[in-house]
Amino acid sequence: MFRENILVLTLFSIYWLSSAAGQNKSFSAVFAFGDSILDTGNNNRLLTVFKGNYWPYGWNYDFKIPTGRFGNGRVFTDMVAQGLGLKRVVPAYRRMRRIKRNDLKTGVCFASGGSGIDDLTSRIHRVLSTEDQVRDFKKYLKQLKNATKNKKEMKNIISNAVFLISEGNNDIAYFVTPARLRLQSKDTYTSNMVFWTKTFLQDLYDLGARKFAVMGAIPVGCLPFHRFIFGGVFAWCNFMMNKISEDFNTKLRKALIGYEVEECFKGAKFVYVDMYGSIMNLINHPKVFGFTEAKRSCCCMVTSIIPCRNPDEYVFYDFAHPTMKAYEVISKPLIYQMRKGLA
Repeated sequence: MFRENILVLTLFSIYWLSSAAGQNKSFSAVFAFGDSILDTGNNNRLLTVFKGNYWPYGWNYDFKIPTGRFGNGRVFTDMVAQGLGLKRVVPAYRRMRRIKRNDLKTGVCFASGGSGIDDLTSRIHRVLSTEDQVRDFKKYLKQLKNATKNKKEMKNIISNAVFLISEGNNDIAYFVTPARLRLQSKDTYTSNMVFWTKTFLQDLYDLGARKFAVMGAIPVGCLPFHRFIFGGVFAWCNFMMNKISEDFNTKLRKALIGYEVEECFKGAKFVYVDMYGSIMNLINHPKVFGFTEAKRSCCCMVTSIIPCRNPDEYVFYDFAHPTMKAYEVISKPLIYQMRKGLA
């Protein structure tokens, strides 16, 4: 326990020292793609049940306004943008009727809660698939072209931006259903997930992306919803779901290392973002990080119909999403890794 405290404090110190030395000018913007871990409001106008634009979401956001973020305040996308010295919050592309010039140049969010790297997952949830998000990015590029002086400025913004990607969490949750388990083995499915991820990255690369921060799957089996389904509020994590998450993450990490030497990704940089280990650390050692509850959610479940009074004491805000404080805790060392690997 003591050694873990020292490690965390050391990483935080390195991060803040690097920030104090001056903002990293290597990054022009941040663009977020994927699922609800990063979504800042793109689902608000979609015909889907996956929405976060109503109370008690946004309880700790500015003026207590629910924005479509799946949590009590800012989400991981916002933390990364601020950590890179770009801006405090990242607007959702589909939520903005008219994007401000500064936001166009410093990045927006294309992620959609409930989305999966498997198109079937996105269709079931009636949310934006990876193809939909790429199409939105193409539309954004046309707007950016009108907001920049010339093609060179536009190219520099895209090539020096961090492309933050979170996919796989919803796919893993749905894969364990009996109907899908019969179709293929866990090993085959996770390999397919990595292949689909590569295709997604290639589409973004072809549009100018060069700096990729690819997030691994979170410990899906430890989410409050899956604990409850598995055997009650205080049940153990679902071992099989976590095993699939770990298998996908292992393959993804290995694949990202190889992409940098492939001709189809010439000049690109990739950083694997360990969400699984970061969140599992909070779950296993909540008191070390100032939390008192790591199994139950603060709100939005039958076990927490009345929201908790202090979300900062909880690792999870709702059935599947971390609290703002949890994001704040894990983001610092992860942003340091992004700075180091993508500069």
